[in-house]
Amino acid sequence: MTYMDVLQQVKQKQIAPVYLLYGTESYFIQNITNHITEAVADETGENLLVYDLEETPIQDVITDAETYPFFGGTKLIMANNPSFLKPKQEKLPFEHDLDVLINYLQQPVDYSVIVFTAPYEKIDQRKKVSKMLKQHCVTAECNPIKDYELKNWIKNLAGAMKVRIEDDALETLESELSTNLHQVWNELTKLATYTGENGVITKEMAENLIARTETGSSLRLVDAVIDRDLHKAVSIYKDLEKMKEDPIGLVALLAFQFRTILRVKLLSQKGYTQFQMQKQIGAHPYVIKMAGQRERKFSVDRLENIMDQLTRTDAAIKQGKMEKELAFELLLHELTQ
Repeated sequence: MTYMDVLQQVKQKQIAPVYLLYGTESYFIQNITNHITEAVADETGENLLVYDLEETPIQDVITDAETYPFFGGTKLIMANNPSFLKPKQEKLPFEHDLDVLINYLQQPVDYSVIVFTAPYEKIDQRKKVSKMLKQHCVTAECNPIKDYELKNWIKNLAGAMKVRIEDDALETLESELSTNLHQVWNELTKLATYTGENGVITKEMAENLIARTETGSSLRLVDAVIDRDLHKAVSIYKDLEKMKEDPIGLVALLAFQFRTILRVKLLSQKGYTQFQMQKQIGAHPYVIKMAGQRERKFSVDRLENIMDQLTRTDAAIKQGKMEKELAFELLLHELTQ
């Protein structure tokens, strides 16, 4: 089942005896477990138990699930890190008796709910225990969203927080934030707290309050080069230095941005639409859109010259001809001349 299908069932208090939540999007996993906890656990938390399956054998967890809760009600058991579902199982100081789990899945008790949370991109579908879990429990794949889905998720999460985002602020958020929804949620929470309920998030707020990302900062560096603003370019670089970003990585990020701008310019001259460019280049629609806006400010010769400067700087750093921090600052001087 999809994340939304499982979440909808849980919100309607349709609680299954066993869940398997797997994937690398922690926001999805956390949101489902939070709603299950609200639906099942009592306010005292005495019937909520949390196990790490890299420290506790599964047979102990099942024994606990089969033990009637001392205070009555429903017992909620969070069983995290079931590494026995991974393609290559890690060595542990004990053995998981998976037959105990398989037998339980076929006849679970009605006074316990077990939630397996597996923060892995994939689980080994060939294993018997994986097949039994998928057959007998509610399974939700919780992997990251696609690039093209990010804008709608930002708008939906902002709506849930009862704040509105101006269009240019939305573009800023889309460029700065990755498809990691846990990060998106944290940054929107920060902005919603700042604006208050029914507030409006502006571009200025977004630029000043959210944590910077490599991609967003490289776009701002590109803008500083376009504006020939050395002070702004160095200021952005110093911010990135505080974030422990390596100059070699920053050269690569700038190269990606300018290469994209050059490719968009060349394709634009051939009459390609934005959609055709996106398909040809394979980049996020927002990246293509921004490159389209920027390419008008450069000639092909100027972009090719910038690519040469980036290549020379990269080679000078990697060959040890120049200290990398100094090389990057000199590059910024050259690019803004």
